[in-house]
Amino acid sequence: MHRYVFKRLLLMIPVMLGVSCFVYCVMDLAPGDAVDFLAPADATLEEREQIRRNLGLDRNVFIRYAEYMVNMAQGNLGKSYLTGRDVFKTYAEKFPNTLYMGFVAVLISVVISIPLGIYAAIHRGTLRDNASMLFALFGISIPNFWLGILLIILFSLRLGWLPSGGAQKPESVILPALTLAVAMMAILARTTRSSMLEVINQDYLRTARAKGVPERVVINKHALKNALIPIITIIGTQISGVLGGAIVTESVFAWPGVGRLIVDSLSSRDTPQVTGSVILTTLLLSFIVLLVDILYGVVDPRIKALYSSNNKSVFKGGQSVGTSK
Repeated sequence: MHRYVFKRLLLMIPVMLGVSCFVYCVMDLAPGDAVDFLAPADATLEEREQIRRNLGLDRNVFIRYAEYMVNMAQGNLGKSYLTGRDVFKTYAEKFPNTLYMGFVAVLISVVISIPLGIYAAIHRGTLRDNASMLFALFGISIPNFWLGILLIILFSLRLGWLPSGGAQKPESVILPALTLAVAMMAILARTTRSSMLEVINQDYLRTARAKGVPERVVINKHALKNALIPIITIIGTQISGVLGGAIVTESVFAWPGVGRLIVDSLSSRDTPQVTGSVILTTLLLSFIVLLVDILYGVVDPRIKALYSSNNKSVFKGGQSVGTSK
């Protein structure tokens, strides 16, 4: 397992290089630059060129990228063109808001969708199963931005119960988190149902029932544990999505998170802020995927055995014999 984790960490290096190079070059190819937002409206051509030289934008993009990577290797992600602030500090200020909204959304999704998926699997083919999957289909089909607007109209404008945007109050997180959670609940409920259906009639469960084990224990302890791998995969994917910045949701609700930071920086051609934010987000998502892979081994000992570097094979008489130290 330790060797596997070390290899995965090493693989993050080329991923970071590829992502940073792609983002930096695409930002350079995009029309306009940060000078359009920094220069006064009545600035002369000479003044604009001076601003461009001060930012280093008059040099070749590959030279600028090479300097950026050297600084990044030293832990410096640069400073924003627009604000002059350190990129990492700006990202660190926005990330807790994204983490808070994402945690609430994932919590809502897990608490509702896993029991719903189990319930639908137990009552397969019945009206209750169909109703559950109809709800899941609705959640997958509805666009996030449209659902967010509907929630704002209903709970903010009509009823006046919740704020329509921002993060000034604790209850401000409810509407954006619920908007995110609806689609997540739909996918997770369908995955839970499908995964449970694969194990719910296995021989070992029938044996447990024959021994008098209560049905609740059979479902929640034996069946669910063996159906967890696809569920963990979906949860990990959803966590990656929300922590990477739910761009549409954060924009609709004016939520001051990572997604909105990246969108605003893209609009202003703030290359250091965009590149640094994308690199940090990619690094975070890579760690989440690695954590999900490690959880596979916790849930299923057979997968842990595949990862283990202590398991070796020796060949005797043309046959492979597994030994463990």
